[in-house]
Formats: sequence, C-alpha cells, structure tokens
Amino acid sequence: MYGQKLLLNDRCASPKCALTRRRTRPGEHGAKIRLLSEYGKELIEKQKVKFYYLLRERQMKRYFLMAEKMPEPTPQALAKILERRLDNIVYRLGFFSSRPQARQAVVHGHIFVNGKRVDRPSYLVEIGDVISIRPQSLKNGLFGGIRERIKRYKPPSFLELDKEKLEGKLIKEPILEELKLPFNFSLIVEFYGR
Repeated sequence: MYGQKLLLNDRCASPKCALTRRRTRPGEHGAKIRLLSEYGKELIEKQKVKFYYLLRERQMKRYFLMAEKMPEPTPQALAKILERRLDNIVYRLGFFSSRPQARQAVVHGHIFVNGKRVDRPSYLVEIGDVISIRPQSLKNGLFGGIRERIKRYKPPSFLELDKEKLEGKLIKEPILEELKLPFNFSLIVEFYGR
C-alpha cells in the first residue's frame, strides 16, 4: 500500500510478501510511475506511521504536540513516545505476534501495568513499569503457546523480559537505532509544521 515493507506481520517478513512477489500496484494502471510532491511524501510518511502503530489522526497530532514540547529533537521524541505505547510495548515483549492482536488484548483487559489492569492501548509506559499478563487470562486461547514463543524471543535492549513469570519491564528510553524503524520522522515533523 505504501510501497515499502512495514513488517506488520510474519507474512511480510517471508518471501510470500506481496511487495517481494510483485513490485507494481494491481490493476491496469499499476505499472505507471507517479511523481510525488514534497507534501505527498510527507503525507505518505505520516500515514505509514499511523498504520504501523494503529493510530487515528487526532492521536497522531496529540503525540506530535507532546514531542514538540520535549527538550530533545522532535523527530526522536515522537518516535520514543510512539514506542512507549502500551500496545507496542506488549508487542515488543513478544507476548503477541502482531500489533492488532496486542491492541485487542490490552482493550479486553488481559494486561496489567504495575499490578493494575490497564485497558487503554495508548497508555504511555514509564521507565520502571512492570507489564504482565493477567493470571486468569493465561487460560484463554489467545495466549496458547506463549511460553514456547517467548523462549526463542529476544526483546529489544530497552525492555527486560522475565520468561518464567511472563513479565516485562521498561528499563530505559527506547533506542531508535536498534529498532531500525522504516520511517523518516523528520518528514512527519515537516508535515505538521505547515
């Protein structure tokens, strides 16, 4: 849809990905090359981030305004805010195989933060917060095979994962270079700076 792999699920990382098999858009007019204006490039970059993190426009704008007020450069601050969302942290801990699945689990109340139930995917996790799965939820089919999946998973360095207790902890600010996100956050800042 956006001309590049966003790695939203396992299929996109495999050779079965549509972008690997076919580089043109489907349909009669798919082979045409279209030139984008600067505004178009900025808009597509913003849309990619919204799609990747499952955000609405109002949420994206709110995160941008928060990032503008932070002392570090706005593109880095925006990326760090987005990475600290609860649904993203739960996904990065390896509890789920996709962001929509992680978001649904949070909304349905299967996730605890510091021992309290949190059902907002937009909750911003702070350093030192402990994220765990509700014990009663482990019997749910959604968590089938989680222990096997977690055994071979290695979380990013800013997260600490206890594979026995199925708990995770944010130990420091997210490191953007390690995540290798497929976005240019400075284009997003330019888009909202208009």
